[in-house]
Amino acid sequence: MVGEGTLRIQPDPAQLAQAAADFIAAQARAKPNLSILVATGNTPMPTYIELARRAEAGAVDFTRVTAVQLDEYLGVSDADPRSLWGWMRRSFVEPLGITRTVRLENPEQFKVALAELGGLDLAILGLGPNGHLGFNEPPSQPDAPTRTLTLTPASLASNAAYWGKLDVPTGAITAGMDVILAARACLLLVSGTHKRDILRAALEGPETPAVPASFLRRTALTVIADEAAWG
Repeated sequence: MVGEGTLRIQPDPAQLAQAAADFIAAQARAKPNLSILVATGNTPMPTYIELARRAEAGAVDFTRVTAVQLDEYLGVSDADPRSLWGWMRRSFVEPLGITRTVRLENPEQFKVALAELGGLDLAILGLGPNGHLGFNEPPSQPDAPTRTLTLTPASLASNAAYWGKLDVPTGAITAGMDVILAARACLLLVSGTHKRDILRAALEGPETPAVPASFLRRTALTVIADEAAWG
């Protein structure tokens, strides 16, 4: 279980976004050239909107930040609405005025790029319904590397809601568990009653490859969840 100081329960998604924005902004002020692993998905979007609002108001400067892609579907072009690279650029990179990025296309090139950065300062993460982080599907060991893989039925089902009538690609590439767990800080954002059981498993159950997020307890972890997710 994470310590009380690192589990922050907020009344609702709006206040979750405010608390998460406070955390990320503080990190950027402390280290302006922060390197951030960036999750997409619905949960962090209000946080990114709030960060963009603060950046536009001059309350925080992200122009020296490097945004690092967490995961991507295989076989999609940049013009494809399912491109997670495109989603990251639209929701995080461009609104925050970020010009430095690391794209996830090839595991070896990604490894070299992270080494040149000196590693990750912060990983912003969502929690998959089966406990995955990025596309590190269960079972994933803590040393699982950056790799391509086939998505599980649970992930295909949960991602289908994003793309309407478009099929969810079955193949993906993901930053490895080894990359995520080596980040100097991890921020896990969790919202909604449908995440309640898996959040409890991640924080209170055994550390197990069956719930990859359970290994986050080995990191400098902050969890911000709404009351619906914590129960």
